[in-house]
Amino acid sequence: MKLHLDRSLKTPLYLQIRSQIRQLILANELPPGYRLPPERKLAASLGVNRTTVVNAYHELTADGLIQPHVGKGTIVSPAQTVQHFLNRLSNLDHSEVLGMPVQPISWQNFYTSQSERMHNPVLASILDEIGEEDQISFALGSPAGEYYPLNELNEICKEVMRPGNWKALEYGPTIGHYPLRQYLADWLSYRGINAQAQTILMTSGSQQGLDLLTKVFLEPGDYIVMEEPSFLGAIGVFKAAGAHILTIPLDEEGLRIDVLEQILSRHRPKFIYTLPTFQNPTGTTMSIGRRHELLRLAYQYHVPIVEDDPYSELYYENQPLSSLKSLDEHAHVIYLGTFSKMLFPGLRLGWCAAPLPVLEQLSLAKQHVDLHTSTTTQWIMTEFCTQGLLDKHLPLVRSQYKSQRDAMVSALTEFAPQGLSWTVPAGGYYLWCELPPGLKATALLTKAAEKKVNFVPGNAFYVNSGGKDRIRLCFCRHSETTIREGIFRLCGAVSELLNQPNHGGRILRPRFNEPLV
Repeated sequence: MKLHLDRSLKTPLYLQIRSQIRQLILANELPPGYRLPPERKLAASLGVNRTTVVNAYHELTADGLIQPHVGKGTIVSPAQTVQHFLNRLSNLDHSEVLGMPVQPISWQNFYTSQSERMHNPVLASILDEIGEEDQISFALGSPAGEYYPLNELNEICKEVMRPGNWKALEYGPTIGHYPLRQYLADWLSYRGINAQAQTILMTSGSQQGLDLLTKVFLEPGDYIVMEEPSFLGAIGVFKAAGAHILTIPLDEEGLRIDVLEQILSRHRPKFIYTLPTFQNPTGTTMSIGRRHELLRLAYQYHVPIVEDDPYSELYYENQPLSSLKSLDEHAHVIYLGTFSKMLFPGLRLGWCAAPLPVLEQLSLAKQHVDLHTSTTTQWIMTEFCTQGLLDKHLPLVRSQYKSQRDAMVSALTEFAPQGLSWTVPAGGYYLWCELPPGLKATALLTKAAEKKVNFVPGNAFYVNSGGKDRIRLCFCRHSETTIREGIFRLCGAVSELLNQPNHGGRILRPRFNEPLV
């Protein structure tokens, strides 16, 4: 029984208690025969005097909603007695009803247990930072707006929204706009993935794909396997579903197959979730040998794989390795992709390529969420892609993001204090950094905020604990000049923390002397 008292209200506390318990009884959340907590115990849990609870119980007894029983405690009245109270309430004169004190609704009492698992303050704060002009944010994993092909997009929008083209504003099939699905089927086939239009579901970003998968596959208490660290959005979705998350550590070749096999021998997870190419947050790419071994275990233990692949087209050295989906010979892999990292994240367009029975079930789940992904944005993206603009755009951003990655690495090399280290990914968005010994990411986050620069602390990418000495930096969103300034500020914050007395009083000079312009 959840009660929440608001001491800022003029309503006496005993009436707040009475009102909330009454609402729970009338909503049948406290059914007939339910035993209420003893007065002293409830008073202690609410931090009030016992007399306050006694008065609330007296009011409920007078209403006929609860009954004290010697030796049994206080229980909710039988259903007919509760109904009698409702009948009396409905027969009250209108003026009498208006004269009754109206209590505020305790909304928390109506929430599901799932809603309590939905809190993701890190993701919310990252999105809230959009538009804060004085901040240099290395937190948000988003493409650089200055490279958006807006002129081409503007012409396409004019064409799609031409007079008479009402179909672009109509309801559409849940599975998605057929011409866009056919384009994706051909595009994926060119990349070695055997896909057809009928096995591709358009989603509102790949995040919705994850949400639909949890609705179809997961009951509270089910096991899933994922690498650690991993995408914080996926962690949040799986936790909200009530799943037990079994984590596998990463090394330089990706997910540790030896640890995975030990887990699969003891548990039967609903699926294995992985980002094998330019992994978020570490930038690691799973080796081709590990990919084959992962598929072997999936076949052996009859476990599906969810391959999340938002970054593979953003490679800066060699072309990426074959996807798990393209290597899969026995239809064990569900493949998630998105336009958000390549193009316009605000259009919220992603896709899921899956075996037909799975796709049909995901489509049913999507019907209950939003009927279908925006028809208009699908039409726009179809025109953009079929005109060859995506294939024209990708080499441009690969070149630009490689330069920005190199600019961040160069700035870190120039300004980083002793003990700060980082990875250099072959693609994707992120540098994964290890802080000097004894320095925590949360302390650095506070200090860096004073200098108007931010990042995502490493613990956000771990299921339970871990990552407290790691940070993730996104290099794609800012110009090379802004990246250098941001790294200058960030390394300055690191140096200031290292120079504090609780780090032994040893003065570690930053490797720079003057501020940047």
